[in-house]
Amino acid sequence: MGHTTNQEVVMADVVDLIMQDHREVERLFAELESNPQARPTVVPVLTTLLAAHSRAEESEVYPAAADAGGADDVEHSQQEHIEADELLERLAEADPEGAEFEEILAKAVESVSHHIEEEEETVLLHMRERMDVSRREELGDAFLKAREEHLGQQPADITRDELRRQADNAGITGVSGLDKASLQEELRKQADG
Repeated sequence: MGHTTNQEVVMADVVDLIMQDHREVERLFAELESNPQARPTVVPVLTTLLAAHSRAEESEVYPAAADAGGADDVEHSQQEHIEADELLERLAEADPEGAEFEEILAKAVESVSHHIEEEEETVLLHMRERMDVSRREELGDAFLKAREEHLGQQPADITRDELRRQADNAGITGVSGLDKASLQEELRKQADG
């Protein structure tokens, strides 16, 4: 392996990075649907990827996208993350061989696939249109760093501060004084509403 200097680092557009993760999520869903015996090993890979991806989007990408004129789309995307977190927690806890697993998997696939499609058609499309490439590369760097910090975590590992960030992104107010469990419950209620 040759030594690399900082000049050789290729900056990646945050939109491309997010879409790469989306394609990997779709691949993992297909694996879970078609290969039931792989579920015990594939579920943790899926849930930690989505946890890291979502936390990085929420901390770095959504605030920037909202500032660039996409606040409504960001609010909607953030609410979908809250729903997905709940489904993925349930998927992680379900018996891969049980009937309930199939039901939760179907809901998770539907919810996350819908989110991916909408996010690519709204938030990400607008970022390409409204942000210059150097800003998207800056965000790409921030997204990768945040994503790396969270890899290995599960959706249930979300912190109170991260829940407050979700509330801000989703336009949910009046929840800042709540403890973690109450905050999570309130966010899920409002995201479902």
